[in-house]
Amino acid sequence: MTTPTRDNALEDMEIELLLEGIHRHYGYDFRNYALSSLRRRIRDRVQAEQLRTVSGLKEKVLHDPACMERLLLSLSVNVSAMFRDPGLYRAIRSAVVPLLRTYPFIRIWHAGCSTGEEVYSMAIVLQEEGLYDRCRLYATDMNEAVLRTARAGLFPLAAMKAYTANYLQAAGTAEFSRYYTVSHDRAMFNPALKKNVVFAQHNLAMDGPFNDFHLIVCRNVMIYFDKTLRARVHALFLESLVRFGFLCLGSKETIRHTHVETEYAAFDAREKIYRRIR
Repeated sequence: MTTPTRDNALEDMEIELLLEGIHRHYGYDFRNYALSSLRRRIRDRVQAEQLRTVSGLKEKVLHDPACMERLLLSLSVNVSAMFRDPGLYRAIRSAVVPLLRTYPFIRIWHAGCSTGEEVYSMAIVLQEEGLYDRCRLYATDMNEAVLRTARAGLFPLAAMKAYTANYLQAAGTAEFSRYYTVSHDRAMFNPALKKNVVFAQHNLAMDGPFNDFHLIVCRNVMIYFDKTLRARVHALFLESLVRFGFLCLGSKETIRHTHVETEYAAFDAREKIYRRIR
C-alpha cells in the first residue's frame, strides 16, 4: 500500500472536493475546519481504508455510508474527561451557581458534547448544589455515534481513578463512586443524572439556535475551526444566550478579537468564563 501524496497543492484540492461532496451528499459541513487538522486526519483515514489518494477516499465515502461513518469519527475530535480542568468546576460551583439560583428554571447547552463526560460532570455539580431538578441540559454533537455513548453513560472503569482525582480537585462534596456502578470493565453512571438531559444531534457549522440558555459550555471545539466558522459559532452562541448568561470556553479559546467581544465581560478570565452583558 502506498502512502497518500505529499504534493500539498494537489492534495488540498482533493480535500476541497471531498469536503464539498460530503456537504452535498450527507449534509455535514467541514469546509471551514482548520485545514492542517483535517489534512492529518484525512491522510490517516486514507491509509486505514487501504486507499492511495484522497480522491479514492472521496469515491468510497460517496458510495459507502459505512465508510462515511468511519470518516466522521475520524474528523470529529472526541477527546473528553470527567471534571476536565477542575478549576472550571470550582468556579462554576462558587461563582456561577449562586447566580443561576436566581432563575426559576435553568437551561444549559453543552455544544459539541462528544461522549458526554462533561455533561455528567455538570449534572453531578448541579445535583450536589441542589439545582438539578430545575435544570434542563441539552447535550448536542454532530456525531450520532458519540451521542450513543453519551446516552448510555458507560465509561471505562480504568478511567475512574483519574476522574475521581479530578472530581476531588473540583470541590466534589461526596464519594465519587456513589455516582456509578461497576459492570465488568465499565462504569455505568446513575440514570438519574440524565433524567433532565436531552441528547440530540446539532451541527455547529450548519444548524441554528434552538433555545434561550443561561449557560453554554463549548470547550476545545472551536480550536479546530477556521476564522470564518468561529465567527459563525460565536454569533450562534450570542443569539442563544439570555442577557447575563454565561459562556464557558476551552483553555486555548477566547472571545478576544472576535466581533462579539464587546457583548461579553470576562467573568473568570483564568477559567475562560464570560458573561453576556448586552
